[in-house]
Amino acid sequence: MRVNYLAMVIAWAIYQPVFADDLDALNLADSAAPSTVKPRDWNLFIEGMYGNVNLNNDQGSIPIDRLSLDLQVDTALAPELRFYLANRLDLNGQDYQHETVNTLKEVYLSWQMASITALDLGRINQRNGVAMGYNPSDFFKVDALRSVVSIAPSSLRENRLGAGMIRGQYLWESGAITALFAPKLGDQRDSATFALDFGASNPRHRWQIAATQKISDGLAPQWIVFGEQGQSPQVGLNLSLLASDALSVYAEYSGGRSASLFNQSKQIDNPTRFYSRLATGATYTFPANVSVNLEYQYNGAALSKVDWQALGRQPTAYWAYRKHVFSAQDMPTQHAAFAFVTWNDALVADLDLNWMFRHDLVDHSQQSWLEARYHFPRLDLALQWQYQQGSAASVYGALPQQHSLQALVKYFF
Repeated sequence: MRVNYLAMVIAWAIYQPVFADDLDALNLADSAAPSTVKPRDWNLFIEGMYGNVNLNNDQGSIPIDRLSLDLQVDTALAPELRFYLANRLDLNGQDYQHETVNTLKEVYLSWQMASITALDLGRINQRNGVAMGYNPSDFFKVDALRSVVSIAPSSLRENRLGAGMIRGQYLWESGAITALFAPKLGDQRDSATFALDFGASNPRHRWQIAATQKISDGLAPQWIVFGEQGQSPQVGLNLSLLASDALSVYAEYSGGRSASLFNQSKQIDNPTRFYSRLATGATYTFPANVSVNLEYQYNGAALSKVDWQALGRQPTAYWAYRKHVFSAQDMPTQHAAFAFVTWNDALVADLDLNWMFRHDLVDHSQQSWLEARYHFPRLDLALQWQYQQGSAASVYGALPQQHSLQALVKYFF
């Protein structure tokens, strides 16, 4: 369908996985309902979008639109048993052609067996990582996107498929350990509107053990060991430190033996070697509600500058590689830089301004994203602008869209 073209246009524009769940100051498009709404067992919002996409190479422009319904439920079934549900229904449109995609993000039971132990069973969105622009240790991000509705960092991590799993957690005074197992539940992706799509979320047996231990005030590293059927185990490490009242620094790492991303795109599992991935950065908060995040990103399994330039001369292999990298939510080249600036209550109360900038350090292409969002008690109004530039076969210059503008209305029930 032609409407699928738009999904790839937007998706390729924002292939990197991103993180904002623990940075409440960002307050982006898909955050929870405003704090003025009284806490309850459920939250429901409806969002409408209309915009225009200008294509590269003077190919004109196309209108885009979307209508979304998002429901979250968190309720107690018994004193020690809770039920969680998160579901999103999107009607995505391009050039007045539409398709409907439902994403069952989470549905699971949580049993608080004791004050220090818990057991969860069902579809769970397991998110790892302290970085903002690239999350090497977020192992469950692969093939998790069904509908890309926003390039806001929080949206890509929030609006994705969870995996069917059983998860247990044990807590002690200065740390915690979590273990989970996600069995294989499907073989192929299912694009049907209301598909559970276990072929995407649970294509093979996977497991993970994560441990956190407080070392000192403000420093509690997280160690992760992750494994999946037919692959070597991967290790992950998350570090964050509050250096001052205004400055926080962090590093996120993963490493292990695997085939290169290029060989994976050709479904070649060998040879394997040890590859490292890293995201490290800092966030500084200024007195006037302005936060600035800067981040360096590295992916050892991606293509070097020479290999990336050579691949650009092979269109079929190039786009097969780009498609695989997008599905894996990984980086196509080895080095990149990222910046995010947010200004809450900018100029007037309840007006938030956000700017995101990505720069590929291999081919020097770049992407900018700007958002102005005004919060009413139950209503958000937003205007978003996105722009890409670069050479024809670069990370951002190769994308079909050059720039886009869209207006959004979001109502919280």
